[in-house]
Amino acid sequence: MKLSWRIVLLWTLPLLVVGFFLWQGAFATSPMTMGSNTASTRMTYGRFLDYLAQDRIMSVDFYDSGRTAIVEATDPELDGRVQRLRVDLPGNAPELISRLREGHINFDVHPPRNDGAIWGLLGNLIFPVLLIGGLFFLFRRSSNVPGGPGQAMNFGKSRARFMMEAKTGVMFDDVAGIEEAKEELQEVVYFLKKPERFTAVGAKIPKGVLLVGPPGTGKTLLAKAIAGEAGVPFFSISGSEFVEMFVGVGASRVRDLFKKAKENAPCIIFIDEIDAVGRQRGTGIGGGNDEREQTLNQLLTEMDGFEGNTGIIIIAATNRPDVLDSALLRPGRFDRQVTVDAPDIKGRLEVLEVHARNKKLAPEVSLEAIARRTPGFTGADLANLLNEAAILTARRRKEAITMLEIDDAVDRVVAGMEGTPLVDSKSKRLIAYHEIGHAIVGTLLQAHDPVQKVTLIPRGQAQGLTWFTPNEEQGLISRAQLTARISGALGGRAAEQVIFGDAEVTTGAGGDLQQVGGMARQMVTRFGMSDLGPVSLESQQGEVFLGRDWTTRSEYSEEISARIDAQVRNIVEHCYEQACKIIEDNRAVIDRLVDLLIEKETIDGEEFRQIVAEYTPVPEKEQYVPKL
Repeated sequence: MKLSWRIVLLWTLPLLVVGFFLWQGAFATSPMTMGSNTASTRMTYGRFLDYLAQDRIMSVDFYDSGRTAIVEATDPELDGRVQRLRVDLPGNAPELISRLREGHINFDVHPPRNDGAIWGLLGNLIFPVLLIGGLFFLFRRSSNVPGGPGQAMNFGKSRARFMMEAKTGVMFDDVAGIEEAKEELQEVVYFLKKPERFTAVGAKIPKGVLLVGPPGTGKTLLAKAIAGEAGVPFFSISGSEFVEMFVGVGASRVRDLFKKAKENAPCIIFIDEIDAVGRQRGTGIGGGNDEREQTLNQLLTEMDGFEGNTGIIIIAATNRPDVLDSALLRPGRFDRQVTVDAPDIKGRLEVLEVHARNKKLAPEVSLEAIARRTPGFTGADLANLLNEAAILTARRRKEAITMLEIDDAVDRVVAGMEGTPLVDSKSKRLIAYHEIGHAIVGTLLQAHDPVQKVTLIPRGQAQGLTWFTPNEEQGLISRAQLTARISGALGGRAAEQVIFGDAEVTTGAGGDLQQVGGMARQMVTRFGMSDLGPVSLESQQGEVFLGRDWTTRSEYSEEISARIDAQVRNIVEHCYEQACKIIEDNRAVIDRLVDLLIEKETIDGEEFRQIVAEYTPVPEKEQYVPKL
C-alpha cells in the first residue's frame, strides 16, 4: 500500500528528534576510548603502590589526563607472567612520576582523543539539517495545495484559472433554449474576432456583461461557450475566492487578476456568483464587512477607473441582481444585463435535443411531448430529467429509454422518490377521495388547468398526488384562473368534509392551505383583485436583505391590514363554497372514480375526463398549441 508523504513525514520527524537526543546522550556519557590498550582487569591504587615498591611494575601508560593508567606488572602467583592491569589514579599524585623515574620504569602519557566532541558536533549539525530539509519538503509539496502552508506568501495572488486557449468543449451549438442571450453574447465574440467591423462605425466593445437568471438556466454554460468560441485568453474565478479573513487580501487579488489580464489583452474574465463580492456597500448590521467592501471598491476601480482597461471584457453571473451595488451595474462597468430565464416550450425542445444526443431513446419517445409536460423546467432540470430516465432504464435492464421511464423520472424530479404503495384501508379510501376532489374541481372549472394524472402512489411526503398541466406560457394570469386554482387546491379538503364530515377532516390539506393563503393574499396586496381597489400594497421582493430591508416600514396602516385579512378570508371562503358545491353535485361520479383509483392506483387525465363526461359535460379548456 502506498503511504502518503504526509504520514511518512509525520512519523519521520519524531524519530529524528528521539534519535538526536539518544545520540547526544550516548556521546555525553561515554568514557574515553583507549583503543587497543584497554585492560579489563582492574588494580587498586594501593596495590599498585605495593607492586611499585616491590619492583614488579614494568611499564605504565597514562590516559584520560592522568586519571587512568594501564600497567604491565609481573605476578609471582602466576609464575611471573606479565599482566595488563587498569588502575584508577587519584587526582593529585605528582610524586608518582618521580618514583617511576627513580625506579627506571618506562612510562608514557597519551593525550585525550576528541572523537566525542567531533561526533557531538556532527550530531548538532545533522539534526537541524534534516529538520530544515523536512520542512522544505513539506512546504514544497503543499505549495500546489489550495490554501496550503506553502501559499502563505501568495495570499494576495489571484486564484483565477487561466487558459491561454480555452478548450472547454462547449460551443454555442451546445447551448439551446436561450437564443436571445446567445445573440447578445455572440456580438462579444464577434468583436473579439473582428473588431474592425465595429470600430469602423465608431462602436466600442462592451466592458462588461452581467448574466442574470434563476439557478440552472445556463449562465455558466454560456460563459464556457464564449470561452470556447472566442479563441482568446480566458480567466475564470468565483466571487467568493476574492474575500479572505485577512484584511486587504481581496483587493490585492483583484489587482493581481487585472494585472495578468492586461498582460494578455484582449481577453475575457468570467466571475461566477459575483453577488458574493458585489453586494451593496453600507448594508448589514454594523455597517457591513469592510474587507468585502474594500474588495468591491478595488473591483469598481479596475473595471472603470482612472486608468481604464482596454481589451478586457468582464462577464459575470448571478441569480441575485437585487443585492448588487448600483455602482457595479452602471454603464461603463456592466454595459449589458442579459436575462437568462427558463426556456419556453420551443427552448425546452431544443434543450432536450441537445441532451438526448448521447441517450438511447426508444422510437416512441416524443421529445415534444416531454417539452409540453415540463413547463417551468430549466436547462439543468431537463438534463437531470433525461439522466434520471437513463438511470431507471439501466436499473430495469432495458435496451432503450421509453416514455414510462420518462414519466417516472418527471414524477421523481418534481415530487420525490416513489414510496411503498398503500394497503387497502380506510386511510387509503380517504386519500383517494381527497385526490379525486382536487381533480374533479379542476376538471369542472373552465379556467383551471387540465388534469394530467391522479395517483395514490406515495412520493416524497405526499401520500397521493394530482398532477395538472398548466396552459403553456402563461405570462399573464387572469382573476378567474387564480380563483379556479384556489378552488382546485381546496377541492381535497372540501371532499373530506362533504364525504366524511367535519370529524374526519385530516391534516392532508396542510400544504394546499399554504398555497391558498399565498395566492389569495397576492390577489389582494399585489394584483388589486379585491374590494380594496386597484392598489399595490406590497412590493415584489425575495428574501430580506439585512441593512436595506430590515428597517422597512409597513406600507399600509393597521386599518388597511385588517381589511386585507378580511378580503383574503372572503376570497378563500367563496372558493371553498364553490368547491364544496361541485363535490355535492357530482357525488356519483366521484364514488365511481374513487373505486377505480383504488383498483388501478393511477388514472391518467384523458381517462379521467372521459368518465366525468359520462355524468356531466366537461367544459372545453383552451389549450395552447405551440408553433414549432
